[in-house]
Amino acid sequence: MKEKIKELSLLLLYLSGWEEDSRNTPGEKLFRAWNGYLFKILNQLEEEELIHQFSQGKSVIITREGLNKAKELEKKYL
Repeated sequence: MKEKIKELSLLLLYLSGWEEDSRNTPGEKLFRAWNGYLFKILNQLEEEELIHQFSQGKSVIITREGLNKAKELEKKYL
């Protein structure tokens, strides 16, 4: 059940996220989402390098690996 919660949290981050320009690297695009999910789950997703969190931020960045995984989960669950 814990694995499904983690998968569905990543999927919801992806489905509710948006793409924007990087503030640090001109021309680079980032996929960002609000981090209103359980910190335990967000920490696990970050440990797996699927997202990147910021200490003072209210949003997370979904990594390339996270986007690929989320797209697989979209096919699996939707």
